[in-house]
Amino acid sequence: MGRRTNSPQPADPWGAALRLLARRDYGTAELRRRLLEKGFAPEAVDRVIARGIELGYLDDARYVERLSRALLDTGRATGPRLVMELRRRGLSEDLIATAAACRQEGAVATALQALVARRFATFNYAEAAPGERRRVINFLQRRGFPLDCILNELKRNDR
Repeated sequence: MGRRTNSPQPADPWGAALRLLARRDYGTAELRRRLLEKGFAPEAVDRVIARGIELGYLDDARYVERLSRALLDTGRATGPRLVMELRRRGLSEDLIATAAACRQEGAVATALQALVARRFATFNYAEAAPGERRRVINFLQRRGFPLDCILNELKRNDR
C-alpha cells in the first residue's frame, strides 16, 4: 500500500483559510497576507475573504475586541503598545481608535496590578537596587503602561 503524503500547499484557498481560522481568529488583512504567502492567486484570496465575511467567520470588529482584551488582560500591551500591535496586524484606524478608547484607566490599572503580582511578586521597590528598579520599570513601560501608574503600583506594593 502506498504512503499518504501531505502536500506542502493545499490546492483550495478556502480549505487553507478554514484550517487557519480553526486555530485562532484572524483579521481580514492578516488572513489575506497569510493566504497570499501560501501562493494562492489574489483573486481566489479575495473570494475567500468575501465568503468568510459573508458567513461570519471573519469580523474585524470582533477580532479587534478579542485581541485588545487579551493583550490588556495578559499585560502584554496597553496604551501606545496596544495601538502598535493592532496596526501591525493590518487593522483599520477606526477600529484601532475604538479599541484604544474602550480601554479605560481602571482596566489598565487592573492589568498592571495582575502583571506585577504575577511577574514581580517578591519585588520590593524600596529595597531594590537601582539597576533592578530600572529593569522592572523598563519591562512594564515596554508593554505600554504609563510611568506614573507603574511607580504608584510598585510603591503601593512595598512590604
